[in-house]
Amino acid sequence: MENIYIILPILLPILAGALLFFFPIKDRMKRNIAVECLVIINSAISLGILWAGSKESLILFELYKNVSLLFRIDGLGMLFGTIVSTLWPLATLYAFEYMTHETRENTFFAFYTMTYGVSLGIAYAGNMMTMYLFYELLTLVTIPLVMHTMIPRARRAGRQYAYYSIGGAAFAFTSLIFITVYGEGASFAIGGVMDHTLVDDNILRLIYVMAFLGFGVKAAVFPLHGWLISASVAPTPVTALLHAVAVVKAGVFAVLRLTYYCYGTEILKGSWAQDIVMGIAMFTVVYGSTMAVKEVHFKRRLAYSTISNLSYILMAATLMSPLGMIAAMCHMVAHAIGKICAFFVSGSVMFKTGYHFIPALDGVGHQMKKTFLTFTVSAMSLTGIPLTIGFISKWRIAKAAFAGETLLSYGVVIVLFYAALMAAIYMFTVVIRAFCPEKGKERLIGGDTTDPTWRMLIPLGVFAAAMIVLGVHSGPLLDFLEQVAAGSI
Repeated sequence: MENIYIILPILLPILAGALLFFFPIKDRMKRNIAVECLVIINSAISLGILWAGSKESLILFELYKNVSLLFRIDGLGMLFGTIVSTLWPLATLYAFEYMTHETRENTFFAFYTMTYGVSLGIAYAGNMMTMYLFYELLTLVTIPLVMHTMIPRARRAGRQYAYYSIGGAAFAFTSLIFITVYGEGASFAIGGVMDHTLVDDNILRLIYVMAFLGFGVKAAVFPLHGWLISASVAPTPVTALLHAVAVVKAGVFAVLRLTYYCYGTEILKGSWAQDIVMGIAMFTVVYGSTMAVKEVHFKRRLAYSTISNLSYILMAATLMSPLGMIAAMCHMVAHAIGKICAFFVSGSVMFKTGYHFIPALDGVGHQMKKTFLTFTVSAMSLTGIPLTIGFISKWRIAKAAFAGETLLSYGVVIVLFYAALMAAIYMFTVVIRAFCPEKGKERLIGGDTTDPTWRMLIPLGVFAAAMIVLGVHSGPLLDFLEQVAAGSI
């Protein structure tokens, strides 16, 4: 079978994770070395395939005319695949230290590794059928991670995540049928694949809105966001995975595929369907950022921030324009790096101090200077301060909104400024508490409490550096995104 190598980065982590689950490695150091080597090698293979410039595709098997398991690399797949392939080795390294305080480590790393392969399956998918299959597999392999501690709250969170995901899958499946029946081609194509002569445009718009809500479950749009808050009970490497890299990014990635590669903006832009989905995204941004300010639990505050930032991406995507698509993809990158850094800092604090709530962080920054320095960079990026990638992405969203020249698109700008103000409050209050506590409120957490070891600090340092480098040298990234939006990649 030609081009079979395309699925190697997908199958390798899935098979390796399954082997680790059934044949656990008792020696922690040997297991960690084996897992990290596997992940690094897989990332090297994946990045090599993604950036080889090949347009080759692989049909693994074909069920019917337009129903096949198709893998093909295009620009949007390259973006998502690169995010996953770059962040996963660092996330795995971080998890080695964090999970020393947890139980059932082999089970954890088995599903963590399998999730890597499934996430790449979504990125490499060449049509809606393949993406939908791996999208649902992602739910199945991440439920055990959410429930890992098996405490009652974790079990409830896992069930809630499953219920929400199954409901979303039903809505998305309806759209899968329409795309399969009325799609002009078997693979994704910029501009859409729907044959508008075969079905009424308003019916297509209705199905699009249903699919937006279905895929919007993983993108945590209001009111389908509840699972994301509950999932904060999971170990921090999992919540970072859920909130920054794989699960939620799969949700916004699917919406981008749906909007620009399946239905196309021609029948959506200026319609009631655009008004509905853009309104949902705008409300979710306001809701998430406002709730983040009110929340005092560290990880749950970041979870509400995730809800808000994901809808930044959707808000840009629903502008239904090339500029909107570029802005959405840019914020995908900015949020992935900024939020995984923020979550890993929260995990490091809990790992070293046991503190879960923000009022307990007074003065902690003086004992964990390097950790909170990286959090400060994350706060700057998520707020949108210049010289960070977060500023670039929010600037692009505002630029796309102004270009829309509609009342609703101008509303996007207002929402953007409101959310930036809220982000400054909910992120920098943590920084101020850590470094500049009120007199007499310092919480000394023990003279032997310092920054975590290199296994946690290296990922944090890389993420912080990436936010700054991409902020001051964003040209290559934006050039690439422009080519993706134009369909030339």
